[in-house]
Amino acid sequence: MEKKLVGKIAHFFGKIGVAVVDLGGELRNGDRIAIEGPGGVVEQIVNSMQINKEPVESAGRGESVGLKVDSKVREGDVVYILSG
Repeated sequence: MEKKLVGKIAHFFGKIGVAVVDLGGELRNGDRIAIEGPGGVVEQIVNSMQINKEPVESAGRGESVGLKVDSKVREGDVVYILSG
């Protein structure tokens, strides 16, 4: 499976399970992603993204998005899009 770097976790809100991702590429709802860091690897499908508390279907380089995540992640973890 190929992976392409798309961003980095800037913050994680544990109580609501949302990570803020600073993007270096394009991310869309439905993309399969892997979040990797010292705590391990989390793979999931992007189901919900927001910018300034407004739902969005996609976001691009230079934007920060709130992303609903399935498990705990850490600041500094990297986000990859998986394909193949």
